[in-house]
This record gives sequence, structure tokens and C-alpha cells, in this order.
Amino acid sequence: MKKIVLAAATSLLFACAAPEVTQYQQAEPKLDLVQYFVGKTDAWGMFQKRDGEVVKRFHVEITGTHQNGMLVLDEQFAYSDGTKQQRIWTLKQAPDGSWRGTADDVKGEAVGKIAGNALNWRYNLLLPVDGTTYEVAFDDWMFLMDKNTLLNRASMTKFGFELGQVTLFFKKKE
Repeated sequence: MKKIVLAAATSLLFACAAPEVTQYQQAEPKLDLVQYFVGKTDAWGMFQKRDGEVVKRFHVEITGTHQNGMLVLDEQFAYSDGTKQQRIWTLKQAPDGSWRGTADDVKGEAVGKIAGNALNWRYNLLLPVDGTTYEVAFDDWMFLMDKNTLLNRASMTKFGFELGQVTLFFKKKE
């Protein structure tokens, strides 16, 4: 009986293991954050609760600049409920190749790793909801599909429980 319980627990542990970005090392086209985001990019997205219900849709206009070794992304959000928001990311590549980023509504520092066509970001966002601000964790995955198209799916959790998913489609303006 102990062996069965141990085997079941081990299976659950491995079933919950997240993918590593390194598994995408050979995937093409290779993602270069600076090359992709410098200039103008549009994005369309939605937030879905964990049951799949779409709660909010949004459009983002992004202006990216590269200066003094920093990639700055000025994101202008327009939500389906009429609200607007701005987030300015300041990103810098670390000596180990990872990316570090800050924004006013990000607690601490976002840490991202790129391999092949994939980027995995992890960060804590301070999310205002009905007059209260909640700290939620994001596990954010981006995949470059072609030179102008990037897909993004992020899992949002609190205390280890999934609250929902954010899905985005990015299209670089030429």
C-alpha cells in the first residue's frame, strides 16, 4: 500500500512540473526581444477565469525603444469596459543572458529566460480590483511564431491557486 501511495504522489508531483524554457532551444524563429519590440506593436488579449469565462478583453499599443542598453516598452491598454491603463516596462539583459524587468505595478523584479522562440517571464503584479490591490503571481510564456507575430499565455495565481489565464496576440507594425 505504501508503494502505491508513493507512486501516486510521485506521479502527481511530476504532473505539476512546469516546462523549462530550455526545451525550446532549437525552435525557430529565434526570439530577440530588442529586435521584436523596438518600434510599434499592437496586441489584443483577454483574461479568462479558471472556468474559462472571458471576463475582460483589451487592446494594447506598445512603443518600444532601446537606449543605454535598456529596452523600454510603453504599453497603452484600452479595456472592453472602457477603462485605460499605462504600464512602462524597463528591461535589461543580465550577464547570464536572462532578462530583468521593472514596472510601477510589478513588485520587485520580473525575471525572464529566452531559449529558441520562447520567453518565460515570472513576476508578481500588483492588481487593483474594486478599490483593493492584490499581489498575484504571473507565469508568462511568449512564443515567436514569425518575425511579426508573438503569442503569449500567462497563468495568474495567488497562494499557488490559479485565478485565471491571460492570452495575448502581438503583431509588430512594419
